Amino acid sequence: MTRGKATWIGTSAILMWALLALLTIGSAPVPPLQLNAICFGIGGGIGLIWTTRSGFGVLRRVGWKVYAFGTLGLFGYHFLYFTAFRLSPTAETGLIAYLWPLFIVLLSGLLPGERLGPMHIAGALIAFAGAALIVLARQDDGADGSVWGMVLAFGCAITWATYSVLSRKLGNVPTESVTVFCIATSILAGLAHLAMEKTVWPDTSWGWISILALGIGPVGAAFFTWDIGMKRGDIQFLGVASYAAPLLSTLALVAAGNTQASSTILIAALLITSGAALAARASAAKR
Repeated sequence: MTRGKATWIGTSAILMWALLALLTIGSAPVPPLQLNAICFGIGGGIGLIWTTRSGFGVLRRVGWKVYAFGTLGLFGYHFLYFTAFRLSPTAETGLIAYLWPLFIVLLSGLLPGERLGPMHIAGALIAFAGAALIVLARQDDGADGSVWGMVLAFGCAITWATYSVLSRKLGNVPTESVTVFCIATSILAGLAHLAMEKTVWPDTSWGWISILALGIGPVGAAFFTWDIGMKRGDIQFLGVASYAAPLLSTLALVAAGNTQASSTILIAALLITSGAALAARASAAKR
């Protein structure tokens, strides 16, 4: 697989994550850990179908340390994310949590064979400014924040960036291993749900459709395509392009009538597009 093809496959994960907010709203009133258990269970089922192409023997050749790493990455990020918003449902929490694309770009410079250029950094910062506008405009400014919530949000950004960048060092590990990551995460989320939450099921057909769509896309296939992009694609471009997720997510909410269109969205679009273009130009020059 070429680097360019892997990059575009990784980009498909960003497009799927753009529907995460819309589908999560549609899945209400299911609590977050229960939702994760269900969605990652669906994602694991997709992985089992994916794995039939190469055979399940490929999973036995993967070490337990890799499985532990992947499971902690997926479960740890989502657990920290939802806990952070329970403690501090503020714009600042969302902004801190969305530092992970910037961290991916910066941490990628530490990988063998990768070189971080000034335009990568400039593109990441410009795109981050656009993402900041989106997050700040969408959150409730009147909510009282918690320092611990923001600390956990920072931890979740570090967790996902570290998971994504270190996936590059696991380039020889087959993407089929994500199947086990999803199934193990589903089990852990299910146990955490039983210990911490009350079970609530969707009360509308749209709620069930939203959960199914989440499991198939943003909390399912997206992790497989992201794994390919991180291991074989242009990691710096993907890091900057990830800032399109909050923008596209907001556009989806506008189209569905959940959010009002505003000049903020236009300004954010220009910033994010400019930042991604700078990163793409830097990557092209490097090649």
